[in-house]
Amino acid sequence: MSFRVVWLLIWCPALVAAQDEAPRAIQVAEPPVALDLAVSPDQVLSKSGQFRVSGGDKLFRGTVTMLAEKTKDELYHLTGEQPEWKVPVTIRLHGRPGDPLPPRSVRLKLLEVGGARELQLDVHLSRGIDNENFKRAVTAALLYERALIGLDDPERKLSAPPWLVDGLREATDWRLLQSEPRLYATLFKQGGLFKLDDMFSMSQPRFEQLDGASRAAFRVSAGALVMALLEQPNGRDGFRAFLDEVAGFEGEVPVLMRKHFPELNLSETSLAKWWALQLANKGALNILTDVMSIEQTEAALEEALFLNFRTLEGIFQRKELSAWPELVGLEPQERFAAVRPAQDALVRLSYRCFPSYRPLLMEYQAVLDGIVKNETAATHETLMRLEETRVTMLARSKRARDYLDWFEITRARTISGAFDDYLRLKERLKSRTTARDDAVSVYLDRMDEIFYREEADTGYDSFGFPGY
Repeated sequence: MSFRVVWLLIWCPALVAAQDEAPRAIQVAEPPVALDLAVSPDQVLSKSGQFRVSGGDKLFRGTVTMLAEKTKDELYHLTGEQPEWKVPVTIRLHGRPGDPLPPRSVRLKLLEVGGARELQLDVHLSRGIDNENFKRAVTAALLYERALIGLDDPERKLSAPPWLVDGLREATDWRLLQSEPRLYATLFKQGGLFKLDDMFSMSQPRFEQLDGASRAAFRVSAGALVMALLEQPNGRDGFRAFLDEVAGFEGEVPVLMRKHFPELNLSETSLAKWWALQLANKGALNILTDVMSIEQTEAALEEALFLNFRTLEGIFQRKELSAWPELVGLEPQERFAAVRPAQDALVRLSYRCFPSYRPLLMEYQAVLDGIVKNETAATHETLMRLEETRVTMLARSKRARDYLDWFEITRARTISGAFDDYLRLKERLKSRTTARDDAVSVYLDRMDEIFYREEADTGYDSFGFPGY
């Protein structure tokens, strides 16, 4: 008797029994869509045994099996774990290319059959296999599996947050050099389209309604946060423990982060600083050299110092910081919501502002914090003093620039070369690239060590190209 026949004899009674018992769904991620539920007798088992794929033709089954295992390997490589599993994942393929597209082409649900939990993934083939959408679904299934292993309450609601699923996929793409650094730089300069609270509260239905540009911004923002978590001291250990709980956690995400990353001392603004710095690093912004001028810093500061007031209709209205007395009679939560955009903008500005402005930004942060706490006895005097300091700094910078221009026009006849070393250092810092530990980069680094020779020897590099 062949292996396939034996295997079918084992599994077919279980499948029939499961259908007769009408297995109870445990907090499915989304309502099921109308799909063809006929299952082909042919089934493919993945190399690890976790994924069982049925339906479709042999080509589709083989492709889906390899794609699911690849997604699993990428996730475990990211977290630094050895791949293992305890909850099986059944993948059922429906329809064929060219069929009408259902409302959702991929559906994930959690079943309990005969006391055993099982994850089921339904995939419609009307437009073939959407690799990225399928990988997101498999990643979500693996997050559910981690929560199920230690779950003691079968009725607890489970959820794979879209920001975490997208963040894990984006972090993998970054590791594989398949992401675009310019998106990170753009989001950092513009402050991002999503705030951390917006990302954490994003539900799956809302995520599916995002347009293409918003999805790209959401993915990059989530990816930067996941990579920032992983790159902390002992980050992988804390991140693995975080993943074990997050799908079944019913509280606020920052609370769970504080539990698993206690050394980070996550405050109201530190997480935003940490996240913004990751966007800057991944966007190839050099904090040492990509510094704004005084004029640019002043313009950015003017744009940052605004308060958001909520009208009676619930619409936010933007007012200058001088309107802070209108916040005195509000509740603490409303005051915090009003100053939060200014606080976040000051955090982002602090990374690239002209260095002499950093003490001023700290004082502005203290003023905003005092407004939230209703400690405003010296707010007016402080704001007036800060305004005078900024006017003085701007006037002095213009005077210094005018003097240098006058000196260059009237006195300078030759170039002294006194700043050549500084300029060369600046160029070296700007050209410094982020070290990568992927296989190709490691190989090229080793080749450089083997073939490198001083340019002074021949005037040509080791590959025969002229040295410049």
